[in-house]
Amino acid sequence: MNIENKPTDMKGMNVAKKLFKVFESYGINLNGRQGNLHLKNDLHMDEVFINGLIFELEYVSKKNLEKEFGELELRPVSLMEEFVS
Repeated sequence: MNIENKPTDMKGMNVAKKLFKVFESYGINLNGRQGNLHLKNDLHMDEVFINGLIFELEYVSKKNLEKEFGELELRPVSLMEEFVS
């Protein structure tokens, strides 16, 4: 492993932990089946709550998504990938 990449990897791990906690605060367990369920269609979340979740994910990760709401894959695992990458 290249030493120069190590801080980036650690930073990604810390962000992932924070994102995981945000999902947990919304009652979404990423370890189980819920990680792949669609937030609106399967988990029946209202768009207001989805927007709040995305806002908190952006805040915690310090990353603003360039995609519009309609362009996002509204599955927890997909959102994690968007914010960690």
